[in-house]
Amino acid sequence: MATKKKIATKRDPARTDVNLRAAMAGGQSAAEEVIEFRMKQRRKRAAIEKKLAASPRGLDAHARVRVLDTAAFMPETSRALFGARTSVGVLIAEGDSWFDYPMQDVLRLLEDKYLFDVESVAHMGDCVEDMAHSKGQFEEFARRLEKLLGQTKVPRAILLSGGGNDIAGDEFAILLNHATSKLPPLNEDILRGVIDVRLKQAYASILSSLTVIARSYLGRPIPIITHGYDYPVPDGRGFAGGWWKLPGPWLKPAFQKKGHDDLTKNTQVIVQLIDRFNAMLRAVSALPEFAHVHYLDLRGTLNHDGTYKKHWANELHPNATGFDLVTKKFADALNKV
Repeated sequence: MATKKKIATKRDPARTDVNLRAAMAGGQSAAEEVIEFRMKQRRKRAAIEKKLAASPRGLDAHARVRVLDTAAFMPETSRALFGARTSVGVLIAEGDSWFDYPMQDVLRLLEDKYLFDVESVAHMGDCVEDMAHSKGQFEEFARRLEKLLGQTKVPRAILLSGGGNDIAGDEFAILLNHATSKLPPLNEDILRGVIDVRLKQAYASILSSLTVIARSYLGRPIPIITHGYDYPVPDGRGFAGGWWKLPGPWLKPAFQKKGHDDLTKNTQVIVQLIDRFNAMLRAVSALPEFAHVHYLDLRGTLNHDGTYKKHWANELHPNATGFDLVTKKFADALNKV
């Protein structure tokens, strides 16, 4: 009897490597376009400076006006409040609402409590795919980096946050099997495609772009800190309660749509989802090309038992106490980089 040929049931690692290399090449190409665009903008600025220098008043006169505007007319009380400022270093941040949240977020606390100066291009609601494929955000990152280097300030690190908006909200329901299907709650095929393929490639592209821009400007990469999220509870709470047109909830509606009504079981599903996301992020951050990338594991920082409301403001975001705990982890990580 002829031996039957075994059918491969797992994805080919070599194919995965090819896809990741393609994603990184795409990120490099996007960064090179941004670098070329910024070079043209700097040339335009240099031409304007030259024109001003050749004007009857000269560039020095324009500079003196600028100094008068910012110094001579600044009240003494303002100088006392906002003059000398101690800083332990500069950071650049790209990300989502964990870096851009009303009144409280990681970046605000890094500035106010840990004395970092933060330049941010983070926007609440941003998806990792948007970050990876929107050259406008890389252009803004490059612009901020140019300003800092023009002031002889080299960032200690780049902070990167993203992924929650790619799997929460309207997108979350597609990850779930219906409760009556007798299948596991999470659809493995879709989960693998979204997290282990799409988001992994998007992260590889982003990390590649940031690395290429930094290397172009400094001759070396800037350390990058990525982070996975902690375990939220899908209890149906949105921003400020989620009433009227306020954002959220982002998780419970999908569970209800697919017939999953047990909060305890749904919370365990979220644990599996967050673990899967963290595993992906740890893996892509550990790629040989990203030796300067440091993955920060935040799981277990916030409560997700019966006392979870002490740390969570809603289904996706920590409250003030929670953000304080999370930010301490960032500060500790930055001190080790």
